[in-house]
Amino acid sequence: MKKANERLSVLILLMALTGFIMGFPISNGSAQAAGESALPAADKDYVVKLGYYNCDHMTAAPVAKDAGIFDELGLKVEVIGNAKVPEAMAAGQMDLGYIGFERTVRAHLKGCPIFIGAMNHLGGSYYLVLRNDIYEQYQKDRRVLLGKKLALGTEPEKNSPEWVTFTGKIGLPPDGKNYETFNMSDKDEFLAMKTGKLDGYMTCDPWGSMAEHDRSGRIVPEFTITRMPSGKWGACCVLSVNRNFAEAHPELARKMILAHSKAIQFIYTHPLRTAEIFAKNYSVPLEVALMTIFRKTVAEDRTMRWDIHEENIREAVAWNLGTKTLDQAAATNDYTDTRYLREAGTEDFERFIREKVDPVFPLGMSYPDWKKKAYAVEGRALQAAL
Repeated sequence: MKKANERLSVLILLMALTGFIMGFPISNGSAQAAGESALPAADKDYVVKLGYYNCDHMTAAPVAKDAGIFDELGLKVEVIGNAKVPEAMAAGQMDLGYIGFERTVRAHLKGCPIFIGAMNHLGGSYYLVLRNDIYEQYQKDRRVLLGKKLALGTEPEKNSPEWVTFTGKIGLPPDGKNYETFNMSDKDEFLAMKTGKLDGYMTCDPWGSMAEHDRSGRIVPEFTITRMPSGKWGACCVLSVNRNFAEAHPELARKMILAHSKAIQFIYTHPLRTAEIFAKNYSVPLEVALMTIFRKTVAEDRTMRWDIHEENIREAVAWNLGTKTLDQAAATNDYTDTRYLREAGTEDFERFIREKVDPVFPLGMSYPDWKKKAYAVEGRALQAAL
């Protein structure tokens, strides 16, 4: 009997070392991952379509894919960059998408089956970038922008609260008719300015940092948006969910929100690996990616998060109504549904920051110190700027 017990103990130890005890796998990024067995049979082969724009605010999408988070949760996900999220949702071709708050509200008002399922970004990292010669002229006379070739999008006076707020601050008219305006992707804006075809553009990172990194342009300090005019945080962009998808596949909706929260945790705690993923997906140098992740997680506060707070949404609504970039907005609970977030098993955001982030990457940390620590966390030697 004693020998039999010894053999049983050895067997159990061997099972533990291979990662399986009582049929439960360890969480190591493998395809056979924790939580996979919880999926209903009808969901196991479903390929979730997730859209995002090529903007630093929405980095959780490629991070969840390339860091193996979707695999860990047993999810099959098609990640689509530069996607037309509300249009695709309205056509029944997209299940979830990272999208600006204003576009979510507008899509809802037009009848799109879309709702906010989780927060993604409170604010920050939105820039006006000017070509160097235009920037020098702007420093002397703000009116130099009138008539310039600027990628501001279609009717910026109706669609960009950032532009309306900025022009009001410096005493210029917001109407696009006063400028030669263009509508293009952020990367194309950068390339057009770099080759002299544009005088400037509005953008999120990495295309602000990229312009300064290669010295083709400068970020206008007066434009940079962080908090609302009230001084409070608003809601910059969100993880939106197709209501038809969520009702048909509630467990998949919950797991996608859980994956979103885990991707944001990864961004905070593994900034070097995140920057490498970012650099690959956005086709920018690693140093630009590092600068971007530093801004998102330290320099501008902890603006990337998953928890929904109604006051942030109210602030964003008030700002948009005040700038007339929204004519109306439905009641918050008409386009926000926290059920799936509550049931997803996400961690408490504030506790996560307090326990896992603040001791390692405190607010106020300098970029050089942060970069050094980012490499140390991964056990790698610090590299020079690339």
